[in-house]
Amino acid sequence: MAGFLATGRHIGIYRGAATVASRLHVQRKTFRPATSRVLPGLMNIRPNPLPFGGVERVRKQGTDYRACSLAILRPGVSRYGFDRMRPKPSIPSEIEDYRDETWCREGARAISSVIAAERFIEQVGFAACMTDSRRPGPSLYVAVCGRRDAVLPRHVQKDPETSLTWTLKDQLLRRGKVYYAKLARGKATFIAPRLLPYFNAIWGVRPSEEKRRLSTHARAVLNVLRHEWEMASIDLRKESGVSDRTAFTRALDELQAAMIVIPSEAVYLPKFTYLWTLAVSRFPDDLMQRVDRDVAPREIARAFLGSAGQTIPGELARVAGLSRPEAGRGNRALVAEGYATMSAPGFYELASEVAVNSPLAASLGR
Repeated sequence: MAGFLATGRHIGIYRGAATVASRLHVQRKTFRPATSRVLPGLMNIRPNPLPFGGVERVRKQGTDYRACSLAILRPGVSRYGFDRMRPKPSIPSEIEDYRDETWCREGARAISSVIAAERFIEQVGFAACMTDSRRPGPSLYVAVCGRRDAVLPRHVQKDPETSLTWTLKDQLLRRGKVYYAKLARGKATFIAPRLLPYFNAIWGVRPSEEKRRLSTHARAVLNVLRHEWEMASIDLRKESGVSDRTAFTRALDELQAAMIVIPSEAVYLPKFTYLWTLAVSRFPDDLMQRVDRDVAPREIARAFLGSAGQTIPGELARVAGLSRPEAGRGNRALVAEGYATMSAPGFYELASEVAVNSPLAASLGR
C-alpha cells in the first residue's frame, strides 16, 4: 500500500509505511524547533525547505500515518493547516459579459491602433500593459487579443499579439496623452489623465518628502533629470554616478512608483534604450492638483467599478495596488453615495440606474 507524505510545496508519494515513518524520523531530528500550527488531533506541520520534503514532526505518539495523509489530502487543507484555503469567489456570467464589452475582450472590439488604445484607457481609467487573463483587471494585451482567455505565450518574441501590444505601448509613450509607468508592486500601468490626481495623492512623493522617502541613488538620478529634463538611460546612469546597473534600475523603479519620473520614448537605434523625463513635464496640471487622500480611493474604486460592473473581495486591491482597508473604504464610500450596492461583505455591484446612465454605457451603445 502506498503511503503519502505531505510536503511544504507538493505531495510526495512513497511506497511503504516504513519509508514514511523513517523519513518522519529524519525530519524530526533535522528541523530546528519552530512554532507552527497544530492540526487537530493529527500533527504539527510547516513549510519544508528540504529538497525531498517531509513532515516536520508528529505530536502524538501512535498516529496512523495513512489516516494522517488522507486527512491532509482532503479539500480545504493547506500546508499551514486546516480550513486556511478559501474557494475563489466566482463572477456571474452577466458580469463577465459586461467586462467583455468594457475591457474589449471581444473580437469585434479588439484594439489594433494607438487611437483605439487611448480611447480604451480613457474609458476604463487605468489598465495594465502586458498582463493576461490570469491577472484581474483590464489589460492592453488582452484588449489587443480580443478574447477573455488570452494568455501570454512562453516565447513572446514571435507572438504577433505581444508584438502589437509592445508597438502600441511605444506609440502611446511617444504621443504622451496617457500616463505610463511602473507603479505599485512594479506593474507597468496606463492611467488616464483624469485619474492622475487621485493616484498621485496615494503614491506621489512631494519635494519636501524626497529626502526622507527616496534612496540616495534615486535622489542622484532625480537631480540629474531636473537639470537636463530628458536623458537616455545610459547617459543618465553615467551622469548620476550610479554605475551599478541593478542599483540604477532599482532607482528608476523607485522614482516611477513615486510618480516623479516616467519614460517618454523608446529608442531602438543604434541600440535599444528609454528616454526618461519628469512626469510633471507632461502632465503639469493633473499632477499639481491637490486631492485629499481620503477621496482618492473612492475615485479609483469608482473608475474600476464602472468598467468591471462588480468587484469581488480583494480584486480592487490587486488591480489598483491599494491596500485592502483602503479599497474597502473606497467601495463603501460609493455605497454611501448610491453609486454602488453591497450584496455581501466584499462584493460590490454597480447600481442599476448608474449602469444605465453612465458615460461608459453610452459609449458602448447601451
